[in-house]
Amino acid sequence: MQPRTSARVSLTALLGTPVTDAQGHLRGRLKDIAVATGPDAGKVAGLVLKTRTGLCIVPSEDVMETPAGTLELRSSGAMVPLKDEGNYLYLRQDLVDRQIIDIHGRKVVRVNDVDLEWMGRGAAHLLRVAEVEVGMRGAFRRVFKGLLPRAALESLSRKLRPSGIPWQFVDVIEVDPARRVKLRIEYERLAEMHPSDLAEILEDLAPAEREAVFTSLDEEVAAETLEEVEPRLQKSLLEKLDEEKIADIVEEMDPGAAADLLAELSEEQSDAILEEMEPEERHEVEELLEFDESSAAGCMTTDFIALAVQSTVAQAVQALRAFDGDPESVTEIYLWDEKRVLRGAIPLSRLVMAQPETRLAVLAEPRVLSCPADLEQNELAEMFDKYNLHALPVVDSLGRMVGVVQADHVISFLREKI
Repeated sequence: MQPRTSARVSLTALLGTPVTDAQGHLRGRLKDIAVATGPDAGKVAGLVLKTRTGLCIVPSEDVMETPAGTLELRSSGAMVPLKDEGNYLYLRQDLVDRQIIDIHGRKVVRVNDVDLEWMGRGAAHLLRVAEVEVGMRGAFRRVFKGLLPRAALESLSRKLRPSGIPWQFVDVIEVDPARRVKLRIEYERLAEMHPSDLAEILEDLAPAEREAVFTSLDEEVAAETLEEVEPRLQKSLLEKLDEEKIADIVEEMDPGAAADLLAELSEEQSDAILEEMEPEERHEVEELLEFDESSAAGCMTTDFIALAVQSTVAQAVQALRAFDGDPESVTEIYLWDEKRVLRGAIPLSRLVMAQPETRLAVLAEPRVLSCPADLEQNELAEMFDKYNLHALPVVDSLGRMVGVVQADHVISFLREKI
């Protein structure tokens, strides 16, 4: 018998389907579907059958759908006992009713059903996962299965508005340690998401799933994401990590954000994390921890670019290339004298039009705004509003530049007041 060229079928409809041999003898019923992970993600590797002697698995290519809606084995020797769960994702066991990350929609959703697709005989895998159903259609199928004939159930469910996510946009959250070791579900696509989107996803997850996702991220992405979440959630994300791992993440954070984070922790834990950090990063954060949190210095960053007054455009470009901080945070290059006293600021837009040998002092704004380190945040916010600032240098009592306040810190402060 020939399978149809291409037809959709739901996991709910398939589960429990009789599986016969070529002579029509019942060999078992479909219990689950094993899907490959890693490079072959989404390909149906095998069908799990419940037989009189226990669970067996049959390779996908040895099963076909009949016109009657049953499943038929192409080879009587294809069934083997399911002794090892293998490097598979089991759709009913591991996916249905579980939370997943919709990479395309940047949100967390719950799986109600899975849509699969029968392909033509020439395909390497005759059955593949098409999409997961997260809307009412999947819920309807599961509620009314057994109460309505299969054909009627499928017909009625198709009248409901679909809410599916193509398989390529799905990232599975696996939280059971015993299964996590065996599954090779990759999280590279999470690293491509904006930290703010990742932060929202983490906020929507239960603690176990949140931990599974956060610990899968590398230090740089984890640091950027940590900067976007609330202090309460920051502490929750870090509580299962040791001080060495936390230090690796904190080193990748903006110094100001790192200082804010450590200030929320106990003194004992904060000291232990600082002890694990590299000397340079530790020194920057320790300096910031000395400032009052409600002052300009308390919300500034020490990641900025400042050059001597006599520097050239070519030297500024080189400094930009060597900058270790977030390049998107740099809106101006600052000039200071030999005593680190602020003497000027140059918007990046002016560098683009200037010749490499041009002195930066020629391009500098005639007057540069700054604020004292002890300026209260309310007054700081008023300055940003009045002058429409993107960034503001912070100076000490001698006029020496000690940091920069970015607009996003002021926005965060104002949002907390609302």
